[in-house]
Amino acid sequence: MAQGYHSAAMDDIAERAGVSKPVLYQHFPGKLDLYLALLDQHCESLIQAVRGALASTTDNKQRVRATMDAYFAYVEDDGGAFRLVFESDLTNEPAVRERVDKVTTECAEAICEVIAEDTGLSRAESMLLASGLGGLAQVVARSWLHSDRSVPRDQAVQLLASLAWRGIAGFPLHGTEQH
Repeated sequence: MAQGYHSAAMDDIAERAGVSKPVLYQHFPGKLDLYLALLDQHCESLIQAVRGALASTTDNKQRVRATMDAYFAYVEDDGGAFRLVFESDLTNEPAVRERVDKVTTECAEAICEVIAEDTGLSRAESMLLASGLGGLAQVVARSWLHSDRSVPRDQAVQLLASLAWRGIAGFPLHGTEQH
């Protein structure tokens, strides 16, 4: 489905998966069901990567970098899973839109928890900042991937992390020393 949902035929999908078409239909009644299963898997992968990045350290500057890197790693993955999530040609399909919104929201919620806990900002304020950071990471990582990658990934992550850190570090930590 790398070429898009509409251009993928179940025969081609079965062949690439190394199974017969009847076996594919035993597990997935139709192409949309298969697509949604793949979408669920790849959405969860990004959510777990963001949560893992946030949990990887208590140093907030390093958390920002790790989170930005999680998005870059996700879009750089050879399988192109991010295309199912962020570049789907099925975003008008309600079940697809729901999953795309879910990955965006769950990543932002994970970031929001850290911001709210560390800054004492309200949940609504923290969610707004978290949505901005997650959106920044996703859009820039995709832009980097679609460019000629003249900026090496590690340097691109560092540039983006510096930009994001300079913004979010302006919100003082609540009740602790700033990391």
